Amino acid sequence: MKYLSEEQNKCFVGTGELNKAGDSLAVFLDKYDPDKYQNPCNTVDTLVFTKEDSQVKRILLIKRGNHPCIGLWACPGGFVEFRENLYDAALRELQEETGLHDIEAEQLKSYGDYDRDPRTRIITTAFVALIDEGSQKAQAGDDAREAGWFDISDELINKTEDKLLVKEEWLCRLSNADKNINICARVEVTYRKGILKNRTYMVVDGDGLAADHAAIILEGYHHVKEALNA
Repeated sequence: MKYLSEEQNKCFVGTGELNKAGDSLAVFLDKYDPDKYQNPCNTVDTLVFTKEDSQVKRILLIKRGNHPCIGLWACPGGFVEFRENLYDAALRELQEETGLHDIEAEQLKSYGDYDRDPRTRIITTAFVALIDEGSQKAQAGDDAREAGWFDISDELINKTEDKLLVKEEWLCRLSNADKNINICARVEVTYRKGILKNRTYMVVDGDGLAADHAAIILEGYHHVKEALNA
């Protein structure tokens, strides 16, 4: 069965010429085997921050109720359905796991290290959202065992650099007084000097956070803080 309709396929015809095998686009698609290569799965995670007086205050986290990383805290998210856009999937999963709705989000980054998930090759696309403090309440659902708002802050504890490379070590602190939870994750941030600063965030100690979520959370936090202070 073809993935797209004939009408949708029209924009992929190109110049209309045949390929080296003498096939038109329609014939090429009929012959194409989507299982020729192993297909990675795509998930979405949404980092919802709150602000108060132009300051980032808290982030919404869920406690995982299923494997992998069962019982650890993470950003709400899940798998993208086959015929679903990433943005739509992010907002759907957010509402299913936490009840939050009517939220605008923007894409932050994709995280695709091959060993980031034990189930299969999974790439996650992270989104960030910023809402007013106290504007929405969270209620755990779907695969989330719990949901809660965590105060968030960071601290730069070490920095080394040479002519080309900068390495920083950060503490990412998350706390929820109602649940008596205090998390202090360590993340290494590396980037090259120059106009393009492609920062790489790597977890050194996740401290109760699922997989690579400490790095995703800190990168999202830095992104939102920089945007607010721009």
